[in-house]
Amino acid sequence: MATNEKTGRIIRQVSGFYDIAVDGTVYRTRGRGNLRNQKISPLVGDFAEFAPGVGTDDEGYLLRLKPRMNALVRPPVANIDQAILVVAAAEPDFSLNLLDRFLVYLEGKQIHAEIYLTKTDLVPAARLKEIQAALTSYEQIGYATFASVPPFSPATLAKVRASFKDKLTIFTGQTGAGKSTLINHLVPGLTLATGEISKALNRGKHTTRTTELFLAEGGLVADTPGFSSLGLLDVTLDDLRDRFPEFVQVADQCKFRSCQHDKEPGCAVKAAVEAGTIMQSRYDDYMQFRAELQGKRPTYQKN
Repeated sequence: MATNEKTGRIIRQVSGFYDIAVDGTVYRTRGRGNLRNQKISPLVGDFAEFAPGVGTDDEGYLLRLKPRMNALVRPPVANIDQAILVVAAAEPDFSLNLLDRFLVYLEGKQIHAEIYLTKTDLVPAARLKEIQAALTSYEQIGYATFASVPPFSPATLAKVRASFKDKLTIFTGQTGAGKSTLINHLVPGLTLATGEISKALNRGKHTTRTTELFLAEGGLVADTPGFSSLGLLDVTLDDLRDRFPEFVQVADQCKFRSCQHDKEPGCAVKAAVEAGTIMQSRYDDYMQFRAELQGKRPTYQKN
């Protein structure tokens, strides 16, 4: 790296310009032609090497991208550490199958998921207790869950904010579950800040904006929700078993190393389901996803 080059993180993309943050300072850069030769489009969240501009109105040049940990198309963000997976208790109905579908996808992208339950005030107490019992089982797998009545209690929001530190967080989940509302509760004034920062930095030009990253509680959050429904699991039949962390935890006890936890004898996963230490619903969804990947038509409804 040349002496005048710096390394930072792309936090904003505006009409071919890339704003790169380094220790609290933001530099505006243009993409160099050699980036096209790499056939990689820079994304918000990318770590990049760049040459800063000389004066305040002189844009620098984005030179190289660092290797990515992961990347999504919606939202177009790279190097994501965690996703707040937003699901509703009602309107739309709570679905363990859809929850597992999201989790399988995120596991494949190496994105840790935390689950936030909204609309808790729209279901009877008995139904809420049932949903919360299921979410407790997800806690035991390793997915932190957040639920409160009312849905956005200050104490619950504080716990979510505490998970932001040193991470890049996106929001995703069911259509209509309240992702945007949750973002507004967690990072008040984000929409206003987006408009003001864009206006200040664009200086009346380059108005096309994609996803931006904002500082929040010592971490970064994407300013827009991501995908809302998944038509594809984005996984192969052989890899599906590895997307269930609780399966992986006991798989070394299976009789066969290549065990797919289906019809094989001596399967530790099926034994754990029988013993109640792995959720029956998780195993049922695993088997449904296997059937889908084997070419049978999906049975879930598209939003």
